[in-house]
Amino acid sequence: MHSELVERRRWISERRLLHALNYCMLLPGPEAQQLATYIGWLLHRTWGGIVAGALFVLPSLFILVALSWVYLRFGDVPVVAGLFYGIKPAVTALVLHAAHRIGTRALKNGWMWAIAAASFIAIFAFDTPFPAIVLGAALLGWFGSRRWPGVFSPGGGHGAAQVNYGPALIDDDTPTPAHARFTRAHLARVLGVGLGLWAIVFGALVAMQGWQGTLTQMAAFFSQAALVTFGGAYAVLPYVYQGAVESYQWLSGPQMIDGLALGETTPGPLIMVVAFVGFLGGWQKEVLGPEALFLGGALAASVVTFFTFLPSFVFILAGGPMVEATHGRLGFTAPLTAITAAVVGVIVNLALFFAWHVLWPKGWQGPFDWASAAIALAAAVALFRFKLGVLPLLGASALAGLAVTLLLNP
Repeated sequence: MHSELVERRRWISERRLLHALNYCMLLPGPEAQQLATYIGWLLHRTWGGIVAGALFVLPSLFILVALSWVYLRFGDVPVVAGLFYGIKPAVTALVLHAAHRIGTRALKNGWMWAIAAASFIAIFAFDTPFPAIVLGAALLGWFGSRRWPGVFSPGGGHGAAQVNYGPALIDDDTPTPAHARFTRAHLARVLGVGLGLWAIVFGALVAMQGWQGTLTQMAAFFSQAALVTFGGAYAVLPYVYQGAVESYQWLSGPQMIDGLALGETTPGPLIMVVAFVGFLGGWQKEVLGPEALFLGGALAASVVTFFTFLPSFVFILAGGPMVEATHGRLGFTAPLTAITAAVVGVIVNLALFFAWHVLWPKGWQGPFDWASAAIALAAAVALFRFKLGVLPLLGASALAGLAVTLLLNP
């Protein structure tokens, strides 16, 4: 986005882009999609934001619906199974690498390390719900900043612009457009429309399936996920795992790993793995009956996507004017700093969960999978030591998995 919008197209200056990104990083939900919505809104008012944000998501939704169908229909074919056998260990390494990447930015002192360790223990040993961890970290950050402001000072945000790429449509000194100025009427209108859309769709699902219907439960669950998942897509995954795998059993743990692999290998935001979760849940729970498995899965994927991204549109369209009024002054808050540290511990727990399912596929009593361990180790070395890209890594791992399965089961 920086290369296209700042450097090539010159739609927005680097300073304005980074300022908006700092705001998006304060919000729960997918920051890249929120940034696209923000730029579309700033350039072309409300409909510009809606178009930019929606088209950031829809291609991934269509692709993942198609891939999810292929996965369910052909996942047991030896060649496909062999490819996934190699991808799963690589996904474990990717999640661990994500924890390291976020940790190097967030764990700047002993307090942040302690918060990360406490969050790991809370979710690993006590199965504490992810929203409770987020709330606890936010409160700790807020109270801690009042007593030790230096400890919880912003760290890891996107800094000021360093390069001048020439004049832009929205430049550093471009006056705030009229539609981007704050008014109570605009705020009330955006909140009203957002809550109205949520209520209409949710009410339709309740009328169609009742309060205990799968689609209704998905709508409620992913509405909560959209409001509490700070820290990017990898922070969403532990919460989605707790709900989708453990609580509602829409899919299994190994299927969750496969979904992340598909999400990593398709264009669009990684958070679109929720569409895979929705499709499998809709298919396996037969939300439209056994005769319409594909339509049920596609509907569930669409429902999940709608309720995951609707709050992001509301956040941007309602809060955008406040961003435009705070150039150069908006950054990470102390609660967000603490939340980001807590997310590191949660993602480490997710990596261990994936490793357990990959290395002991039949449980602790079963045999250790040495081939998967070798692929995971090689993937980790490729990521940490040689900085290999995600797609080459997954491609090489998939081929390795296929070779292993063909050798073991010729």
